[in-house]
Amino acid sequence: MEYVNPLTGFRVDGRRPNEMRQLKGEVGVVSRADGSALFEMGNTRVIAAVYGPREETGRVNGGSRTFLEARIAGSVQGIHAQVQKAIKAMEASILTHLMPHSQIDIFVQVLQADGGTRSACINAATLALADAGIPMRDIVTSCSAGYLCSTPLLDLNYIEDSAGGADVTVGILAKMDKVTLLQMDAKLPMDTFETVMDLATEGCKAIATYIREVLLENTKQLECQRG
Repeated sequence: MEYVNPLTGFRVDGRRPNEMRQLKGEVGVVSRADGSALFEMGNTRVIAAVYGPREETGRVNGGSRTFLEARIAGSVQGIHAQVQKAIKAMEASILTHLMPHSQIDIFVQVLQADGGTRSACINAATLALADAGIPMRDIVTSCSAGYLCSTPLLDLNYIEDSAGGADVTVGILAKMDKVTLLQMDAKLPMDTFETVMDLATEGCKAIATYIREVLLENTKQLECQRG
């Protein structure tokens, strides 16, 4: 199967190699949560809900603790451990010292998986944390890139992700330009790896810009509602 058309340069879903799938983010989707969000990357759809910060009993030292759980739909149970590790990247962004003796619960559920599930979970959790007003050093965003047909590809869909090529998932603190997550599913020569990682990092930055736009638009809507 040709994952990149040699004549047109387009991928199987019509995108160019460095083109991301359509993004969609929405906050306030779980009514009883302190913060929640829906995040879509193409056909991959994830909901995240945040509860807290709340007082944690039985803990004597300062700081706060985050409890993170990924609930995965039945058809994609095989990626549960990977998503659990990816969502742990959120802890690097939370200013726990501002919330002593407290706990923050983050639940993530994958509604539909079509590649980039780990990244979508992180992006949904970031939106939900911001919606809950949790203080953060910076927002964490994530994107993947792969290498198929001797071509670096941004934001792999399921068909591309299942092709057996290398897949690099990156998470960053966008403004600080600090990597919080790096997962690679196959080996790559160093020069190729650097190219693929740089592509994924650029995807992270583009997602950060989009998430800030979603949060800004939500702030404007709330201000309008308050009159």
